[in-house]
Amino acid sequence: MEFLFHLIVVLHFVGLASLLGGFLVQISSPDKGVNRAMFDGALTQLVTGLVLVGMMSSGILGDEEKAEVNNTKIAVKLVIVLIITVLAFIGRKKAPPQVPLWATIGVLTLANVVIAVFW
Repeated sequence: MEFLFHLIVVLHFVGLASLLGGFLVQISSPDKGVNRAMFDGALTQLVTGLVLVGMMSSGILGDEEKAEVNNTKIAVKLVIVLIITVLAFIGRKKAPPQVPLWATIGVLTLANVVIAVFW
């Protein structure tokens, strides 16, 4: 079960790389907007994050340290990733430039990373 947990963590990081990479690659572009990488990364982050919390909360990992979940932190991160996902869903069909939408998704993504690391 621990292998599956680590595999999902890797997929969670791949989602982060896709979301943040889709944002960063457009910094110098005048036509900033939501691209497919950002949308797919947001969905990957949402789904794998929910699976990870479910695995940790259920106790199936057996390790007491991993079983402890900071529910407040998870709730804040969940709200942020839901906002990111909704914004990416809305923006994926609109034509660029979408600078405010693009910037909001990028800032919220970075905020989620900071919360994950420092909280």
